[in-house]
Order: sequence, then structure tokens, then C-alpha cells
Amino acid sequence: MMSDVALESRQPRSREEAAWSEDQARTDTELVRLVLDGRTDAFETLVARHRAQVFKIVHRHVPREQVEEVAQDVFVRAFTSLGTFSEQAPFHHWLSVLAVRSCYGFWREAYRSREVPMSALSEEGQTWVEHVLTTQADQTFHEQAATKEARAVLQWALDQLSPENRTVLTLVHLDGLSVREAAALLGWSQINVKVRAHRARKRLRQLLFGLVDKRGAP
Repeated sequence: MMSDVALESRQPRSREEAAWSEDQARTDTELVRLVLDGRTDAFETLVARHRAQVFKIVHRHVPREQVEEVAQDVFVRAFTSLGTFSEQAPFHHWLSVLAVRSCYGFWREAYRSREVPMSALSEEGQTWVEHVLTTQADQTFHEQAATKEARAVLQWALDQLSPENRTVLTLVHLDGLSVREAAALLGWSQINVKVRAHRARKRLRQLLFGLVDKRGAP
């Protein structure tokens, strides 16, 4: 027969630990219902469960030094608007929508206030553009796309775009989402996303080829 001590050691040591243990086994939808019913501490489980997902999205869309702040803003928005979660789509998708729109909102505010200055392109970056874009094969671009110079050039070019074009370009051409997926995240029509993606890509090429022309000018 198991001793009372052994039985006691297998029990949660407090009511809070018991609630936490139960919350781990609940679905996202069940946790949302608990929060809406007044168990606000259950939201901590949702945050812990989806923190990595939110940070991954935000990290791809805003400057590194702003990731923490924007990610925290996503969770604040999630908590305050939890009542709008309709359960028609998975919670992680609903949260992804908030994350993408928070990033878009960040750039709208940044461009409006110019708190985030547009970066200057280094001499190394300009040399990289000239070398890559004047070659015959696109393969050269793809082979060097992950280099330090390439990342600097891309950041500079993105800084020249409007918040709308920047967001669409990042989602469709960099993150590899379909037009339908990007439209769902942004709450825009697919036609709008498709047009903006085309314009953003065209503008990006103009910016890059413009650098080559400037360097080649007498």
C-alpha cells in the first residue's frame, strides 16, 4: 500500500500549480474561453505557447532592436481584443494576423514620424549591387543573396518603399506566402495585394538598377 507521503508527493503543491497543470492540457480555444470567463491568468499559458511564433514573425518584419517592443504589443492587442476571436480559424492564425498587422502599423508610424531613419547604403553594398545586377545569369543573385552585403542592400531598398509596399513585398516575395495568404493576414483584397506586390517588386528593381546607373555615370 502506497504511503501517505508518496501520495502527497504526487499531488500538486498548490492550487496555482494545479491550475497551471490543467491549462497545459487545454486547447487554445478552451484557454480563450477561460480568459473571457475571468480566468485572466490562463492567458499566460497562451503567451508561453505562442511566444516563439509571434517573435519569429515580428523578427522578419521590424528592426532587431524593435522586435521585443512590437512582440509585446502583439500580446497586449491579443488580450484586449480576445473577444473578437471567433473560433472559426485556429488561434495561432488569429494571432499571426495581429502580429503582421502590428508590424505594418509599426512601419506606418515610423514613416509618419521618421523615428526610424532610412539607412544609408555603404560603398560595399553599392559595389555588390553593381556586380550582381550587371551579370547575365540570375543564378549569381541567388547564390549571393545571403551575404552581408546583400542583406544591407535589401534593408536599404526596403526603407525606400511605402509601408504598404514594404509589407506586401516582405510577405509575398521574402516570406514566400501566396497572395491569398497575405491578403488574409492583412485584411486586404487579393487584387490589392497582387497589384501592390507587383508594384513593390518593380520599384525595388528600379532602386537597385538606379544605383548601378549612378555609379556608372561620369
